[in-house]
Amino acid sequence: MSRLADRTVLLFFRDFESDRFVPGDRYLKRLVRPLYNRFNRKQKVTGFQMAFQLLAEALRRSGHIVRINDYAAARRNPQHPVGLFGYPHLLEGWDLPNPAVLGPGLYDHPSLAPGLMEDERNRFYLVCSEWMRCMFARRYGDSCVIWFNGIDAASWPDTRGHAKDVDVLVYDKIRWNREHYEPALLDPVMASLARRGLRVETLRYKLYDHATYRDLLARSRSMLFLCEHETQGLAYQEALASGVPVLAWDNGYWLDPHRADFEPDPVPASSVPYFSPECGDRFRDFGDFDAAFDRFWPRLHDYDPRAYVERELTLERSAELYMRYYNGSLTQRHGGTEVR
Repeated sequence: MSRLADRTVLLFFRDFESDRFVPGDRYLKRLVRPLYNRFNRKQKVTGFQMAFQLLAEALRRSGHIVRINDYAAARRNPQHPVGLFGYPHLLEGWDLPNPAVLGPGLYDHPSLAPGLMEDERNRFYLVCSEWMRCMFARRYGDSCVIWFNGIDAASWPDTRGHAKDVDVLVYDKIRWNREHYEPALLDPVMASLARRGLRVETLRYKLYDHATYRDLLARSRSMLFLCEHETQGLAYQEALASGVPVLAWDNGYWLDPHRADFEPDPVPASSVPYFSPECGDRFRDFGDFDAAFDRFWPRLHDYDPRAYVERELTLERSAELYMRYYNGSLTQRHGGTEVR
């Protein structure tokens, strides 16, 4: 049995896949995806995949040896922790005995897997924000903890010294109930910006690539972020890292259309769970928009969103926090007894 080095981290990740037209066509999509990606400008990496890549990079920069989907190494070293990240089908047929740190990702609500943390192998369940911790902790208790993805500030350089020809970059991530939110929020917001004579560009979630986003951030004085809620929100945090202040629609609740399947009452949530007054401002609905924009726009040069990212959301802090739980999985108490 070959023993793993102490700084080796075993991560397991499986991205979202589904059959679209006929059973098994997801395997064909794997083959044609590289060619497809060369000729389209949409996002080519899912949010979960990007988050996983950031975790792996953070750990490597912190001096860890990261091995991905190495089932053989985990099986040879049953006492070595593992980290499981991504979608729930990763857990299908999971038979490794290793102590495990689960998440982020996997489930949208704990009632989808109510007995998950009763498995003595599962020591921590990671979520990316306080509002999610509150929701999951009701079922998973103290084993539910907060972890965040770090933002690589070097990859998102400060753009405040760039020439700016866009006043407001509108990031449209309205995912559900657009037949309501387009006339109730998006259209009147766009009309308000037009009345003010501002130069506006719009990005629609998933319909752009990162080169386009970087270019627009470099050209933009500010960003209007329209999203129902975020577990963490990498896109708006990349804007903050770029020195672009954000005005965010933050309605205050979890608006997932399946919420009523799990929760009888409204669930508090946020579209900008990592935010401070130095990052920008917020508004709850269109009725609040004009007053919020009137506060926000004159203060553009007072905000310092990059300082917030460099202080609160670094790759180094992300790696340190992950390893706290990863190493802690060896001694985490489970079911009242200490697991070693």
